[in-house]
Amino acid sequence: MNGSDTSTTSQGELEKLVTDLKALLANKNLDAVPDIRVLRQRLDDGMQTARDAAVRAAQDAARQAKDAALAADRYAHDEPWRVAGAALAVGALVGFLLARR
Repeated sequence: MNGSDTSTTSQGELEKLVTDLKALLANKNLDAVPDIRVLRQRLDDGMQTARDAAVRAAQDAARQAKDAALAADRYAHDEPWRVAGAALAVGALVGFLLARR
């Protein structure tokens, strides 16, 4: 099992735990217990904070990818011969490696 599989399994187990905990806390028989109401609110607040953080992280990643693409585009326009030369070199290397097979 690689790290990605472990992460996916752990995330799935965490989501199941949160779902089970929310189901338990949603039990209306527990509404009379003040600590349960507080715990339910803290859990809801924590889930909202986690969602907000995930959205911000995705937006930051998208912005960084866009910035990198714009920088690459600017470089390609400013130095077209260098980009063409690098592409030619990579193509020649790939062709050489494929020809050896």
